[in-house]
Amino acid sequence: MNDQQHPYDPYYPQPQIIGYDEYGQPVYQQPQAQQQAPAQHYDPYGGQQQAYGYDPYAQQQPVQEPVQPAPYDPYAQQGYAYPSYDTGQQWAAQAEPAPAPVQAPVQAAPAAPAAPAAPVAAPAGVPGQRPASERSAAPRQDEDDRAYRTEQFSFIEEPDEDSEDVIDWLKFTESRSERREEARRRGRNRIVALVVVLVLAVAGGVGYLWSAGLLPGSSDPEGKSGNTATGPQQRDTIVVHLHDLKNGNTSTALLVDNTTTRQGTTVLLPNSVVVADSEGAGTTLGKSVEDDGSSGTREAIGNLLGTKITGTWRLDTPYLENLVESVSGIEIDTDTDVPDTKKGAEPLVKQGEKQTLNGRAAVAYATYRAPGEAEAKQLQRFGQVMYGVLRKFSSDPEAATVTIETLQQILDPSLPEKDLAASLAKLAEHAKIGDYKTALLPVGQDGALADGASDSVVKDILGGKVTAPEAGEVPHVSVRDGSGKKAAEAARIALINGGYAFVGGAEAPTREESQVLYGDDAQKATAAEVAKTLGLPAGSVEKGKPSGTIAVTVVLGQDYKVPGAR
Repeated sequence: MNDQQHPYDPYYPQPQIIGYDEYGQPVYQQPQAQQQAPAQHYDPYGGQQQAYGYDPYAQQQPVQEPVQPAPYDPYAQQGYAYPSYDTGQQWAAQAEPAPAPVQAPVQAAPAAPAAPAAPVAAPAGVPGQRPASERSAAPRQDEDDRAYRTEQFSFIEEPDEDSEDVIDWLKFTESRSERREEARRRGRNRIVALVVVLVLAVAGGVGYLWSAGLLPGSSDPEGKSGNTATGPQQRDTIVVHLHDLKNGNTSTALLVDNTTTRQGTTVLLPNSVVVADSEGAGTTLGKSVEDDGSSGTREAIGNLLGTKITGTWRLDTPYLENLVESVSGIEIDTDTDVPDTKKGAEPLVKQGEKQTLNGRAAVAYATYRAPGEAEAKQLQRFGQVMYGVLRKFSSDPEAATVTIETLQQILDPSLPEKDLAASLAKLAEHAKIGDYKTALLPVGQDGALADGASDSVVKDILGGKVTAPEAGEVPHVSVRDGSGKKAAEAARIALINGGYAFVGGAEAPTREESQVLYGDDAQKATAAEVAKTLGLPAGSVEKGKPSGTIAVTVVLGQDYKVPGAR
């Protein structure tokens, strides 16, 4: 038999791979037929190249040797095609047609309907092929269906750029939505915060106007008579002494800043008020300023009124003139004409409302006292000038400090420039909105505090009160002489020797019996000891109204016996 008719022969030339089809499977080259006339190529399809199916009526060439069936391949049903040592016709049927081999002409079969070619029997022992007897005569379409496998479409598992773009787009839209929502949330928060700030600002402004009495119906019929507050009140008090360098006179006032009620007050102190000097002897305020200086006078006033004074401001007339000029003049209502020192000149200050005064005119008006005029008139003019200055003074502490520094005045160590400027700035704030007033301390002809002074001025404005002396503190005692014997000096000496602080003495109407007055029950024992020290009977101790804020006041009568007198 011819070797070409036995493709399973291992010595038979193997087909050569000439390429790969579109599914990645190899395509073999058809071997050329040998040039032997009598021999013909074995055609499993019965020599009918145009027939694709099995023709039972076609004449079959006799098979010289039976073909051994190949072992059963379980994977053949799934269409897996393994490379085999066949003639390559099976690959040629699935791939592009290769050049037909040269072979002897065969007799054409009668025309028949096109049918799928019968599968080629694989040689025995070649894996992946089933024998022809076990193969089904199904159409070629089924074979083709089995030929398409999942692994041939491996590109489906490859990452798709379009799908990644879709994911990126979804992420972008999601993040953009989140950013929009976050922006809207921040916008809402800003709006809420703005509304809260506006509400607080409006509430604070209304509260301030209400506390200042600027709202309709919030002030009393007479205007702003001062804010009232219950409980302890905080006050900042300084004493100012105006020194007239021309005639040597002095004028004293207290500048009080009530931080609790937000009220400013100028308390005018007459020079005739009796205070105690450094030795405890009675003296007038004007004489104390000249003799005891700023610190001694400040302590004497504090003891008399029962208030704490933080510092002393000595204001000479040249500095007052510079101060008025630094605020560009003041405007006040004057009550009299002030003549000029030059003969024949017009009055330096004219009487009238809203008079504008420069520095020189302000000094002249603050120190002017007509012949035979009461001291209180001159003090009230001084108070008007101070009020006019505060209305023009800066309420900014830093700017106020600059103004004080430009005066170049010599201040008391108890009140440096920064502290003085801060106090004046607070008072200026009250004066600008009208929460400021001027009060005169009522004093009798004898220099003692008049009745009611402790209620209207000392208690309400200054916050002075009588308290029990602390441990080691010396009780303060004042004396009013009604004995008609000029016994005040003798009583002072007796009290100082007894360990008491003598606050001051004044004259009183003549009376027969002496009195030792105390206002607080805590001072009752002190009053009894004072009576013993002066040799007065125990029945003279009574509860009453001491002078000012003094713990005990002694009113001497004719029954008082002056030591050493007959």
